[in-house]
Amino acid sequence: MTHTTTINVSGMTCGHCVNSVTEELTALAGVKNVAVDLNSGGTSTVTITSTLTIEPDEISEAVAEAGYLVVANDA
Repeated sequence: MTHTTTINVSGMTCGHCVNSVTEELTALAGVKNVAVDLNSGGTSTVTITSTLTIEPDEISEAVAEAGYLVVANDA
């Protein structure tokens, strides 16, 4: 069974930002895929596909580790 979580992240402006967030999120247990819809200078949508349920705090911490802020999530 897979779980899909969608979050909104502020502050991402380029491909390097996408790579940083993707790297941190894929390091979480159970994460199989991270897809980012970059909105440079605005709020980007990040979709996380995982085999486990990931707590919102874990997601927020991973994104913060990359230097960005989760502004909303559906977890």
